[in-house]
Amino acid sequence: MSDSFDLLARDIVRLVGGSGNVKSVSHCATRLRFRLVDDTRADRDALKHRDGVLTVVESNGQFQVVIGPKVPDLYREIAAILPAGGAPAAEEKAAEEKKVGSRKERILALIQAIVFPVIPAMAGAGMLKAIIVVLGAAGLGWLDPASATAKILMAASNSTFFFMPLLFAYSTARAMEVPPVNALIIVGALMEPNFTSLMKTQGDVVYFLGLPVVMMNYASTLVPAVASTLVYSWLYRRLEKYVPANLTLFVVPMLSLLIMVPLTAMVIGPFGIYVALIVAKAVTFLSNTSGLLFGAVVGAGWTYLVILGVHGSVVPIMLNNFASFGFDVIRPPIACATFAQGGAAFGAFLRMRQKKNKTFALSCMLPMLLGGITEPIVYGISIRYRRPLLAATIGGGVAGAFMGTMTVKAYAYIFPSLITLPAFFGETFVYYLIGITASFVLSALLTYIFGIDEDGPVAPDAPPGP
Repeated sequence: MSDSFDLLARDIVRLVGGSGNVKSVSHCATRLRFRLVDDTRADRDALKHRDGVLTVVESNGQFQVVIGPKVPDLYREIAAILPAGGAPAAEEKAAEEKKVGSRKERILALIQAIVFPVIPAMAGAGMLKAIIVVLGAAGLGWLDPASATAKILMAASNSTFFFMPLLFAYSTARAMEVPPVNALIIVGALMEPNFTSLMKTQGDVVYFLGLPVVMMNYASTLVPAVASTLVYSWLYRRLEKYVPANLTLFVVPMLSLLIMVPLTAMVIGPFGIYVALIVAKAVTFLSNTSGLLFGAVVGAGWTYLVILGVHGSVVPIMLNNFASFGFDVIRPPIACATFAQGGAAFGAFLRMRQKKNKTFALSCMLPMLLGGITEPIVYGISIRYRRPLLAATIGGGVAGAFMGTMTVKAYAYIFPSLITLPAFFGETFVYYLIGITASFVLSALLTYIFGIDEDGPVAPDAPPGP
């Protein structure tokens, strides 16, 4: 790691009030997410004007420092500086949960803590699966779907989705700070051959101690695993409280399995399946009822969720759609919002006069085009100059309305970019190409027409020029 990168990490810790002011820190794809002892000790203005920092966002009880795609490397540097790697002590976290943020903020923070650790695996596996489809009979015909090579590659790409309940059981247990191994075993029991062999068809009824158990296929599901692990976390804390300390080692795991596996099979699992189907069908209903309005709202509004830092709350719905139907209709209009920001950056580049600003605009486009990362554009151009944000909102909304009308589908969870095009390969692929092209071109054109006031006032949340 370069000395300058190490210095940036130390400056960020200093400007948020020092290591003693940091309760904990985590990160997502582009942001450092701090929980601070005293928010007033953070020097917001200095942070926003520090090279390498795009802006600061305060949301969900978190002090978020927006960095860009290099945030994982920076996080490791910061974690090395902070006591315990930036993880909160158990008693500190318990006290924090009681007093920090509203219930809504705590729920959003919990969703993010559950979902974010799983996203990289989902994105990587989804992209691999899309590439295999393109290379196979459905695409270029370079890969025989019946060959051992194709089957091994499909196993690599399908594993993440087939065992998705285990991934979410693990991440939920980590978020709730209970032993993840027990959560894995509880949810894994629903995928064990002795259990799955009881089901001939979906909805079969068998009996456990005379009580009915509705058999379901839990592979590739999300809601049952999360719900079961949340209940398990409640049970675990009560067992720890009442089981004698010298028996905890084996009695608590034993009782957890004895109680949670039948309870999940009889109640939590089927309930979770039905909830997941209701949510998925509701999204499909909205899309089918008014695809134009649905796509327009998502295409125009997604960037504002990113600005607020709450876009992660929509991810479980998309993942649930993939699990329930094998495709998702939310991701395509989101891609319109992403490419609209790229268009805004290109329009700004064409309109700008100052060389350093033109260079910055071009440099912001590369993470968007290749990785789907828009924060550098959003905070460095759209919010700073205001008019590009309006242009991207219009461009994303118009293109999103088109995609919604054509019911464009994504077949894998990815970050929309040029290199992830295979994830949209299917009967609506042409409409997807038209949509992202329209959002880019329209946003670029509107940004150029609206103009860029390089010498005017800067928005409060804008980072400095490069």
